[in-house]
Amino acid sequence: MNLLFTYLAVAVTFVAVDMVWLNIMVARLYRPVLGDMLRAEPNLAAAAVFYLLYPIGLIWFAVLPAHHDGSALRAFTSGLLLGCFTYATYDLTNQATLRNWSTGLTLADVCWGSLLAGVSSLIGFLVAQKLAH
Repeated sequence: MNLLFTYLAVAVTFVAVDMVWLNIMVARLYRPVLGDMLRAEPNLAAAAVFYLLYPIGLIWFAVLPAHHDGSALRAFTSGLLLGCFTYATYDLTNQATLRNWSTGLTLADVCWGSLLAGVSSLIGFLVAQKLAH
């Protein structure tokens, strides 16, 4: 398994698909709920660290075990669950501590993060399988 190409597959998928989501949903979902809590421009350094690190977690907890088992379903479901737990941690903490955070925002964001992580893990698994053969 070539970890560099697997990492790139997961990271590029994760970032590209999330950018589409954010470009569509910031104005429709996040800004109406969060208002002036949102920065005018995102903190790019913090975003870069997140987008560099999160794929490593997906590879470690979803892609590698699935690659070992040869199971695309395991890659998707493990990524989906990791996304669910990590996004739920973030969103539920925000809902518990921030005045404007809503249940609707939590549900939408957790569902999105789960799907994004599952699909990114699946793509990484497929690339790893292709490279192994």
